[in-house]
Amino acid sequence: MTARGESLGVAFSDEDVIEFLGRAGLPDAEDLLDDPAWVKWRGADAHHYEAA
Repeated sequence: MTARGESLGVAFSDEDVIEFLGRAGLPDAEDLLDDPAWVKWRGADAHHYEAA
């Protein structure tokens, strides 16, 4: 996961994404998961985590 061009880590769950967004200074990160202006899902459907 990246924010502002900085690598934050690899997310394995929605909870990881929420944690990374929070660390990036975004309040109410849980509300942003389905907002494409804030979260761009790559490699799989939204909320789908599986080893590549």
